[in-house]
Amino acid sequence: MRDEPLVLGIETSCDETGVGIVRGHTLLANTIASSVEEHARFGGVVPEVASRAHLEAMAPTVERALEQAGLRLSDIDAVAVTAGPGLAGALLVGVAAAKAYALGLGVPLYGVNHLAAHVAVDQLEHGALPKPCIAMLVSGGHSSLLLVPDVAREVVPLGSTVDDAAGEAFDKVARVLGLPFPGGPHIDRVAAEGSGTAVAFPRGKYDDGTLDFSFSGLKTAVARWVEAREKAGEPIHVPDVAASFQEAVVDVLTRKALAACREHGVSDLLIGGGVAANSRLRALAAERCEAAGVRLRVPRPGLCTDNGAMVATLGSDLVAAGVAPSPLDIPADSSLPVTAVHM
Repeated sequence: MRDEPLVLGIETSCDETGVGIVRGHTLLANTIASSVEEHARFGGVVPEVASRAHLEAMAPTVERALEQAGLRLSDIDAVAVTAGPGLAGALLVGVAAAKAYALGLGVPLYGVNHLAAHVAVDQLEHGALPKPCIAMLVSGGHSSLLLVPDVAREVVPLGSTVDDAAGEAFDKVARVLGLPFPGGPHIDRVAAEGSGTAVAFPRGKYDDGTLDFSFSGLKTAVARWVEAREKAGEPIHVPDVAASFQEAVVDVLTRKALAACREHGVSDLLIGGGVAANSRLRALAAERCEAAGVRLRVPRPGLCTDNGAMVATLGSDLVAAGVAPSPLDIPADSSLPVTAVHM
C-alpha cells in the first residue's frame, strides 16, 4: 500500500448515503444522496424507508465520487465504512456494500465508529488533531462530550445526553412551531429574526456538576408555552420562540464543553455533528472559547452533517496508525460504543 493510500469511505447510519474519497487528509470527493424529502411527511426518519433509499443510492453515489475524484474503482487502496452506531437496517446496507467492494478489489476493510469519524473529519480542513482535544458531538441522535487522546486509538466518553439529543429537540420543537423537517436549519433561519431573550426557557442540568445533557424538559417547556398561548388566544411570535429555544440549547452546550476543557486541562475544543452547522452555536462557542483561552475547531457545515468523507478520513488515520483491518464478517452494531473506534 502506498504511503498515503486512497481510502473510500461509506456512511449509511441514518438517512444520507455518503461516499467520500481521501488521500491522507486531502479530500478528493464527497458525494451525498439524501432521502430526507421521503421522511419529511412523517416528521422524522423512518428506518425502513432509509434502508431502501440506501440500497437504491449506493452504487450511483460511489460512481459519482469516483468521477468527482477522477479515479477508477481499481485505484482504491482501502475501504472504510460506518459499522455503528446508527439505524440497524441502514448500517447493514453500508456494511454489506463495503464488504463487497473490499472483497472484489482485494483491499483491506475498516469498520469504524460513526462518532469518532465526526471527530476525524475536521482534519480535512484544519490539519492534524491536537493530542489530546475535547470533542463535542451534537446531532439528531447524539449529544456527547469526549476526551480524544488519539482519534485512531482512544476516545474517552465524558458525558452525553440522558434523554433527547440536541438535534432531536430541534426537530420536535420545529414541529410544534409549524416548521418543516429537519428542524435544525429552519429554526436557525427563523431565529435570526427573533430575540434569544424573549422567553426564559429552562436549561436542563445547567449547574449539576456533570458533563451530561438533558433537552427533553426544554422541548416540553416550549410545547407547553406554545399550547398555553394558543388556548389564551394570544399571538405567538415564532422567531422569538425559536431564538429563545435555540439560545437555551447552545448556552448549555457551550457551557458544558468549556467545563470539560477546564476539568481535563485541555486547550483545544472541536465541535462536530449536524447541529455544529448551527450559526448561533458556532458564534457563541467562538465568543466563549476566546474569552477562556481555548482554541476552537469547527468544520465547515458540509462536513458537520453525515458524510462519507469523515468515514474515509478515520479509515486513513487507522491505516496510518498501523491498525489491523477488520475481518470480512464484521457486523453492523446499532449501539456501538464510542470507545470502539474500530471493529
